[in-house]
This record gives sequence, C-alpha cells and structure tokens, in this order.
Amino acid sequence: MSFPVIGVVGGGQLARMMAPPATALGIELRVLAEAEDVSAVPAVPNAPVGDYRSLDDLREFARGVDVLTFDHEHVPTEHLLALMAEGVNVQPGPAALVHAQDKLRMRAAVDRLGLPNPRWAAVHHVEDLIAFGDEIGWPIVLKTPRGGYDGKGVRVLGSSADASASIDWFGVMSPLLAEEMVPFTRELSALIARTPSGASEAWPVVHTIQVNGVCDEVIAPAPGLDAAVAEAAQAAALAIASELGVTGVMAAELFETPGRGPGFLVNELAMRPHNTGHWTQDGCVTSQFEQHLRAVLDLPLGGTAVLGGWAVMKNILGGQNQDLYSAYAEALAADPEAKVHTYGKSVRPGRKIGHVNLVGGPGTDPQELRTRAAHVAAVIRDGADQVETITQESA
Repeated sequence: MSFPVIGVVGGGQLARMMAPPATALGIELRVLAEAEDVSAVPAVPNAPVGDYRSLDDLREFARGVDVLTFDHEHVPTEHLLALMAEGVNVQPGPAALVHAQDKLRMRAAVDRLGLPNPRWAAVHHVEDLIAFGDEIGWPIVLKTPRGGYDGKGVRVLGSSADASASIDWFGVMSPLLAEEMVPFTRELSALIARTPSGASEAWPVVHTIQVNGVCDEVIAPAPGLDAAVAEAAQAAALAIASELGVTGVMAAELFETPGRGPGFLVNELAMRPHNTGHWTQDGCVTSQFEQHLRAVLDLPLGGTAVLGGWAVMKNILGGQNQDLYSAYAEALAADPEAKVHTYGKSVRPGRKIGHVNLVGGPGTDPQELRTRAAHVAAVIRDGADQVETITQESA
C-alpha cells in the first residue's frame, strides 16, 4: 500500500507544523523551501530549495506529489493555472486562492455573495481616494490589494491631506483598495475546512487580539459572543468557501460590529492554516494542520470540538533573548500545563518566533489562562533573568 505525497510550497512555520500530523498519518510531506535555513527544513526531510515565483522550480517540485498545497498565498496565479493544465492537483485551486491574494477580488466576491462588507472602493488616483473619503467620511483605510500582511501595506488616512501624501503608493500599485474605518468592538476569526468533495467543518469562532497589526492572542471560543452572531459568522465562512471553491483550511477574519448587519463585517481571508488557528494544536480534537492535510487529500474531516472549556494562544515575538532554549527550564517550570511551540527562526524584534497554548476546563477563567500564557511567552522572549528583574521592579 502506498501513501500519498503532499507538496507544500513555502517553508515557513505553517509547513513546519504540518509535519507532525503528516508523520502520524503516514503521509509523506515535501516542502519547497525559500532557503536552507527556513522553519520547515529541520522538520521535513525532503525540502529542496526553490523559488515559488519560478514556474520551472514549481514544475520540478510538483513531480511525484499527489497534492500541491501552500504555506502562503503568494504563488503567481498564472503558474498555478499552468500546473493544473499539466495535470497537477492544486489545492486550493487558483480560482479560489486569488481571493486571498487580491483584496479587491475578495471585496467584490463578498459583495456578490451578499455577505457583510465594509464600504470600499477601488481607487486609481489620489482624486478617487479623496472623493471616497469625502463621501463616506474620514478617517479611511488605504490598503495594497496584494502582498500586505501583519499590518504591512495598510495606512490610516485622517484627511484629504493624508490622502494626497499617499501618492507614492499609486506609483507602486494601482488600483488600490480604500475602505471605511470600521468602528468595531473586537476582532474575530471563523476558521473552517473544506474538501474537494464539498464536505466542511467549522471550529468555534474565536476572539483575536492584534498588537501593531500582528495577531498577539487568541481566545477560543470568543468569550461572551452572542450565539446567533457566532452561528452567522460560521455560516458566512462556510458559504465563502463553498461558493469560491476553497479547499483546505480557510480563516475568515472578522470585525465584531454590534447593531450593524449580522453583528460582524468581513475583514480578510486566508486560504491555509492561520495564526488564529494555532490554538487547535492543543485545544481541539483535530488541529488545523491535520485538518488541512485531510482536506486537501479529500479524506473525512476530523472533529472540531474544544478540549475543555477554553483554549488560549499567545504569540511569542522576538525580544531581548537570542537563546530561546536557555529560558526553557524556567518557562516550562512556571506552568507545566503550557504547550510551547517554536519555529526554528532567528530572533528579530517583533518577529513571530513561536507561540504558547493553554487549555482549561469549563470552570476556568479565560483571563487566567491569558495571564499564564503571557508569562510563559515573556520568559522565553526576554529570558528568565530579565523577566525576574521586571517582576521584582513591578513589585
């Protein structure tokens, strides 16, 4: 009996975290790595270095794989269409993936599906941008349709003067995406998975906390979220996946907007495992990484129930400590229930280098889980000695 081979384009931490469930299922994972020192290389024996922007490199990598999937959304659409024309099984396909690559295409699709969108416009010139701001009211948000992530490619404009000062953006990319500045109470994420046969599963809607445009914490399920809003958010994510033909894991990032629409607006889409789903590794029956493998292979999907009452994820961002392992003894002793996941990356300030998961029973206070996870992350980020000093000074 031969087991399938899954090829992942991109060697980041998402590919790295697909390796353990692939091993458990007996599936061979291969990774097209950007360089010899990227996150996934130590975890995946077959990880050739190649350029995802090169059709020849993609062709060579796709030889012998049963499914081609992704660690990121940046592979050129025309390359994926060429691979499919040559018989490569690409999941998700380019017709779906383009809606995660291009925010203008995504906004148009959400409108077409009748789902709740912020007010938006494609703007070709500064004059278009000013007209949009004057029409809906300042401030507004300007985004690059392609390439932006973790707060990059986003600018808040408070006036027509700010808009005029953004003329340099039009020299790089046009049209750009202009959106209303949404007044929201918090950010949510609706994570789902869908197979090529159309089977789908949804995880509980979670509360995501962003700091400087980067996901910092996730609380699952979202505390105090109205059941009707949670159900509508899951239904919207499932409808997007079904109507666009998404396969694998998809995250719909949402703004909670009480009193407007169904209680939320769609912010962005990601068609791959996502930072807001890392809690599923330890807090759920089936992690997003195992589910993604199952989905792209068209296997039955796993259960999505939370293990216990609550799960919390805290990102570890690069800080003062360059030797993460030196802090492990202190961090792991501080909370034996904490699960630490690091990405094998060099440390740079603000860079995602790992995360901490904690799971609590039905009677657990999620705020307590947040405090505990934050402490473990701080010990690893800044080093045990530094955290101890800060704690003493605070006392």
